[in-house]
Parts: sequence; structure tokens; C-alpha cells
Amino acid sequence: MAKSMLSSQRHAPSKAQIERADAWLLVTSEDLRSPLWQSLPHGELIKTRIRRRGASGSGALLVTDLPCARATRVVQLAQKRGMAAFDRLCAARRAASEVVLCKALDVVVSAVGFSEAEQGAVLEAVLAALLAQLAQLPSRKRETPPAPRLRRIRICGVPLGWQAHRSEAEAEGNALARALSVLPANELNPGAYRERVKRMAEQHGWRYEFLDHAALARRKAGAFLAVVAGSAEADAGILHLRYQPRARGRSLVALVGKGICFDTGGVNLKSAKHMFGMHEDMQGSAVALGTLLALTRLQVDFPIDCWLALAQNHIGPRAYKPNDVVYAMDGTSIEIVHTDAEGRMVLADTLTLASLGKPALIIDYATLTGACIDALGKHYSGVFTNRDDLHGVLIEAGRASGERVWPFPQDDDYDRMLDSSIADIRQCSADNEADHILAARFLRRFVKNEVPWVHLDLSACNVKGGLAHIPTDTTGFGVRYSLNLLLEQGVLEKLA
Repeated sequence: MAKSMLSSQRHAPSKAQIERADAWLLVTSEDLRSPLWQSLPHGELIKTRIRRRGASGSGALLVTDLPCARATRVVQLAQKRGMAAFDRLCAARRAASEVVLCKALDVVVSAVGFSEAEQGAVLEAVLAALLAQLAQLPSRKRETPPAPRLRRIRICGVPLGWQAHRSEAEAEGNALARALSVLPANELNPGAYRERVKRMAEQHGWRYEFLDHAALARRKAGAFLAVVAGSAEADAGILHLRYQPRARGRSLVALVGKGICFDTGGVNLKSAKHMFGMHEDMQGSAVALGTLLALTRLQVDFPIDCWLALAQNHIGPRAYKPNDVVYAMDGTSIEIVHTDAEGRMVLADTLTLASLGKPALIIDYATLTGACIDALGKHYSGVFTNRDDLHGVLIEAGRASGERVWPFPQDDDYDRMLDSSIADIRQCSADNEADHILAARFLRRFVKNEVPWVHLDLSACNVKGGLAHIPTDTTGFGVRYSLNLLLEQGVLEKLA
């Protein structure tokens, strides 16, 4: 997005600024009696129209035109004070969609009736919603949907220290995650994915390394290689990227993503209903990459490793099958129970690689289990960790970002459900009980060197009608959460 698109100012918008704009997105507190209305340009007129409509409570939306030469479209959103971040983002999306619908080229954004601290949060939510609306996802329609026309956003009345570049970077990372995820599997196979990322690495100065079949065989990464044995093309592998800031000495963060570009279920073949949409089974890798991009744009002062497990889960005469025993990179023998539990297999060896560098924190992202959707629905994602003392900060990052998560137990006695009579561990339980928890217990085994680890089971990655400020079914859930966890919640400092 163009750098000149966003501008901000400390003071409220002037009447002239508003009347030169195509649209004015105004967020106000519910109180129509506030003296602040008197200082607003056209304030009395807008208030009269709100009263005439007869709805001024929280969430009420007024769309009207001002009596000026450009007939500036006013989108006024009433919002109660102290709203949760998720609710604030949902409301902002409704208002932002009205701005896009009116085909505005430039918009003024302001908020009145809030404390300075809340003012910043309200403006940030509106900006996030506008930028999410502007993200153009790939389309293969003969007639491509028209792109939003908005070219300029002026944020007025910003608190001291408020910065728009954080929202821009976050939106760019989320848009990348969504765009990659919606690409069809015949376009985004592991080889094509790798080439896309290679070009990005050159553009952003990331160190790039790809471990192909031969390299993984030398490292005895049998868990990963078992999954890809059924693929006709040997294009799968583990991609390693490194962002290195100029300053040295800060803690290393590792981002790990499941990148199954298509999942048939393997020998345990999925039904048609459950196979449809499996081109998005790589969304964990897209979120890891989007998070890396956003943090790179922000020029964070800590190094980042990004590990993408790129593969497809196919059927064929060489495909792995139930009761096979394979050996992971760390020597663990694994009894295969269900070939559709392939995500934990490719992640097992990838987590081992990621933890060998002894990062301060590993975060992995995966569309891993239907059990997590059964437990939470699609408005939250599941979060798991090997550090119980992180539960509070993990929940708070979700509340503060509006990408909400909920932790699940990781008690040792769950391991009994993964006991095998022939191998060190079973891949999963045959009866599917608590599979999201067992998947996390399985993955945890492959995190070495006592590295703190957070696992996101992305049950909120695809939500009909969108989620919070995101207007598309594919949500890119995790980028905004990760930035809040790393930059606002100070999780690295808590682990130090």
C-alpha cells in the first residue's frame, strides 16, 4: 500500500477538511447531550438526524450526506465507552464497509467523547477495519470484483505518540496470510509456494534455506517424509527464513507454520464435504509468514526464525498408512494411527529443527484439529503452552488484540492415551477423544532444550462472513494476536 495513503494529526478535523473529503467516518460516544457535539463541524445537524432516526444507542449507525459542495458522506457510529477490543473491531468493520460502499477516494476519521487512552484504541480499530477492507484477495473470476477506490485516510485527533505504521504493517501481514490461503492448490503447491517466498526473501533481506527431501533424509526426518511419500512430485520440504536486525544480542523468536497445501486425508481419505476447502490447510504457514512480514516492516530489534513445513498429503502406492512405524528426527518411533493427522507429523520434525537453535520462544500456527472447533467454535482459537505461567499473558493478548484465544490443559496423564505397544508414541488416539489436547501433547515432545513454546490451533481461521474487523471468510487469524503478544504484552521480557 502507498506510504502516502495515511496521514494523522493531533487536532480534530476542521470544517474545511471534512467538506473537502468524500467521506467522514465519525465515532462518537452514546451521549447526545455532550457539549462536544457543539464543537463538531455540522454537529447539530448530525445530532438532529440521529434523533430523527430514533436510534442512538451503542452500535447504531447513521449514514447521511452533508449539505456541502461535495455532499460529504457521513458514517457516524455510536459506541459505548469501555468496549472490548473484539466488539470495537466488529463495530468498526460495519462503519468501514459503508465508507467503501460509497466509493470514497478519501476519508477523514475522527472520534469524540472518549478518554485519550480509549481514543487511540477507537481510532486504531477503525483504521484496522478500513485497511482490512482494502486488501485485495486473489480472484480467478472472468470479471474481477472492482477494487475499493479509497486512496487517502486522514486520522484526526490522535493521542500523543499514536502511530499508524503499526496498523499498516499488521494489515499487510494479515492480507498476505489471507491472500496465500485462498489460492487454489493447483497454483500454490509446495514448489510454487517456495518460489513465492524466495522472491519475498530477496525483497526483504531474509536469509533463505530450503531443506528438500534429500536434506531431510540426511537428518532422518522420518515423520515429515512419511507424510510426503504419497506425493508424485518431490517438491515438499522445510523452508527456513531468518530476519536479523542490525543490533545484535536480543532474544531469538521462532515462528513455525503448518503448510499442507492440500490435504486429501491420505489413505484415511476424507469425505467430499471435509476435503473441500483443504487448500487452506496451509494457513498456519501463511500466518507465520505474515507475522514475519509485519515484524520486518516494523524493524523489530530481535531476530526471527521462520520455519514453514511445506507439503501435501496425498494418496498413492507409497503413501504412509495406519500401523506403519516411522522415526522422527530425534529418534522417536511413531506408530501411525490415522493418516489424516498429518499436520502433527510434519510439525514434529520442524519443531525439532526450530528448537535446536534455542530460541527464547517458539510460536507455532496450525489448522490442526477439528476437535478444537468442536470445543470452541470458530470465534476463538485454541492456545497451548509448555509454560503454565504464560496462560494469563496468552489470554490477555487475545483480549487486547481482538483475536481471542483460550488455553487447554497439558497435564502429563493425557500421554497415556498416546501409549503404543510397538513404538515410543502413537501419532493420535484411535477414538479421537480430546484430539486437540493430544495433538499438543504430541507436538510438545519434539520441542527440545526446554524452549518455551506456544501452539495456536487455528479454529478461527475460516469463519463464514468474517470475524472482528476482517470482512472475508478467510481471516488470517494470528498475525494481530502475535504482534500484541510480542510487542504489547512483552512476553519475551516475561520469559527472560
